[in-house]
Amino acid sequence: MTHIDAGAHLRSARPAPTSAGGLTAAEVTERVARGQVNDVPVRSSRSMADIVRANVFTRFNAIIGVLWVIMLFVAPIQDSLFGFVILANTGIGIVQEWRAKKTLDSLALIGEVRPTVRRDGIAAEVGTSEIVLDDLLEIGPGDKVVVDGVCVEADGLEIDESLLTGEADPVVKRPGDPVMSGSFVVAGGGAFQATKVGREAYAAQLAEEASRFTLVHSELRSGISTILKYVTWMMIPTAIGLVISQLVVKETAFKDSLARTVGGIVPMVPEGLVLLTSVAFAIGVIRLGRKQCLVQELPAIEGLARVDTVCLDKTGTLTEGGMDVTELRSLNGHEEPYIRQVLGALGESDPRPNASLKAIIDACPDAEDWRCIESLPFSSARQYSGAAFSEGDGETSTWLLGAPDVLLSDDDPALGETERLNERGLRVLLLARAAGDLDAPDVTRGAKPAALVVLEQRLRPDAADTLRYFAEQNVRAKVISGDNAVSVGAVAGKLGLSGTVVDARRLPSDRDGMATALDEGTVFGRVTPQQKRDMVGAMQSHGHTVAMTGDGVNDVLALKDADIGVAMGTGSEATRAVAQIVLLDNSFATLPSVVAEGRRVIGNITRVATLFLVKTVYSVLLAILVVCWQVEYPFLPRHLTLLSTLTIGVPAFFLALAPNKERARPNFVRRVMRYAIPGGTLAALATFATYLIARRYYTGPGALDAETSAATLTLFLISMWVLAIIARPYTWWRITLVAAMGAGFLVVLVVPWLQEFFALKLVGVTMPWIAVAVAAGAAAALEFLWRWVDRRFPA
Repeated sequence: MTHIDAGAHLRSARPAPTSAGGLTAAEVTERVARGQVNDVPVRSSRSMADIVRANVFTRFNAIIGVLWVIMLFVAPIQDSLFGFVILANTGIGIVQEWRAKKTLDSLALIGEVRPTVRRDGIAAEVGTSEIVLDDLLEIGPGDKVVVDGVCVEADGLEIDESLLTGEADPVVKRPGDPVMSGSFVVAGGGAFQATKVGREAYAAQLAEEASRFTLVHSELRSGISTILKYVTWMMIPTAIGLVISQLVVKETAFKDSLARTVGGIVPMVPEGLVLLTSVAFAIGVIRLGRKQCLVQELPAIEGLARVDTVCLDKTGTLTEGGMDVTELRSLNGHEEPYIRQVLGALGESDPRPNASLKAIIDACPDAEDWRCIESLPFSSARQYSGAAFSEGDGETSTWLLGAPDVLLSDDDPALGETERLNERGLRVLLLARAAGDLDAPDVTRGAKPAALVVLEQRLRPDAADTLRYFAEQNVRAKVISGDNAVSVGAVAGKLGLSGTVVDARRLPSDRDGMATALDEGTVFGRVTPQQKRDMVGAMQSHGHTVAMTGDGVNDVLALKDADIGVAMGTGSEATRAVAQIVLLDNSFATLPSVVAEGRRVIGNITRVATLFLVKTVYSVLLAILVVCWQVEYPFLPRHLTLLSTLTIGVPAFFLALAPNKERARPNFVRRVMRYAIPGGTLAALATFATYLIARRYYTGPGALDAETSAATLTLFLISMWVLAIIARPYTWWRITLVAAMGAGFLVVLVVPWLQEFFALKLVGVTMPWIAVAVAAGAAAALEFLWRWVDRRFPA
């Protein structure tokens, strides 16, 4: 395993000197020609070659392929139909995954991080892959550092490196300090020069190393892999026994024995199960893509369906990004025109204002004769920003703007007024004059309140409906915000979300205590970025599956640690980079569609997997019974191709893509096998019983064909009953689907050339009715057995 030393990596970085205007066009062209570009692969996509390889070169395709080639040489074409079905399945899988790839690629292009690069003295946005060595990149709050570099300019620049180093506190960067790709800016701004690009960059090396050993967990896929592993081990000895009994022990024609041997092995393979899972996921991606939802990791569709707790950041999620200043309340005798001058100067001092400061800039024009001497950018951890000014008359002053309950002592009378405004759901900032220097560690001590800035946030029109949907689906919603708890609670109340409002500064620090408090509360205010991360971990420790939504840089750590991270399309570069799902149209209302899509995939694949595995179980058991009784295998490949198509293949395709609102439940393998084993066992025993009765009933030439037809009738009727149970609860189209499959088999029985093609002809009256009676008895037993299993082995 390769160990990457971040310190050594960065100490070795020594950039070539670049002017403050960045590289020239000629220098960029020269570096592109040398291949010194940031060629990191796209996260969301697979190449066409990978898609073809994954669909064609599978273990089961190899088994079926060999058997198909044998049958093409030794039997009529109708006994080779199963091979053409596999070709069609593989083709469908490739086409659907290719469509999903195109959807993902086009959406990834829309949601792509576009860093600002300074070239020839002009700053412009470029694609990440267009960055070259020694480029000068400008960064501000929420921006992700996309390549390694060295800081050239810094204006209160603070970078969070916790995703790389685990260090929780932001690191202050000064010119000459190294910056690592994968970190992100939490406060201030600046520029850095790229020293390592592409796969040489630190985060790219980490990602490449991680991708060698880890895959995003999908219970559905790992469950199917487990089932297929057991199926393979069951198949090998059974198939060997069947080959020996049919080719050596029985004295039938070689070609007929070979055809019946293949007929016994082929249905053991649940060949369509993996295909249908891939197709269901791919169609999910395409459907969500039409709603401007970018799924960056495929199992995220499944993951969100398993979620039982959704953590929502208020700003940008429940509310729209913009705000309006509705009121200025002067305190301690300050004049409003002077307050507006201070606020205008504060707005001008920050080159990258957040939403609150943008609203203040709109309301308070810049005081032209004020000059900024020093500034302290806003950070979510501090909850305030500040600046020192030389005023028009030559006097200097230092001002802070931030959360009143952070800047003021608990007994300050201004807090009572703030509380009343917060109760109306308004956001309140305090403007205070600092007594000391801006870089003093206790700058807030002794600050004198000057004014309250009252901001109104615009609620998202779709937020209330989305919260109602989660409540109906038994998914708990937790609002986690850095804002004042009372204000956040009032906003949540307007959206119909009731529950206890908690100030996160009073939460227990131990994980178990925090988890208990989180179970009891609904709205949490004054949450720091590190606390958001701790809260996600605490809920997970109590067995919850947690989704986190957010758009700001303060949400990055929690998004990264949550089971599913959901970012807004207009969110910061860092949040979009770590999230598994990005809502490109910023519509919170898209989330129910993602949940519904995941539930459709999981619920339907669980149903469909039962169909496929009932067939595998009865095929293995039939082969064992044939070996033990030393008789001819009752079916040719054409019979089981017909049965598989009518009772599994066609219905499974429709059932896999149907709507399904059932909440996703764990233990996929257990839930599938508890039905598949008793269902397959009953089908095998009933079919073999009919076959043995028919062997005694029919004699003379053509007896084997008549015995096969009777056994096929029993097996078809039982398989139809399994399908009828799986299709519940019934809707008009499900009843139509089951009836159409039954009608299809009836057509084969009554049309002479189809009888001949499939070698299916019911002889006499007594034996066919015995076959129906056996199937009816097995169906009744199946109903009883599955209901007993439901009670005895609940999922």
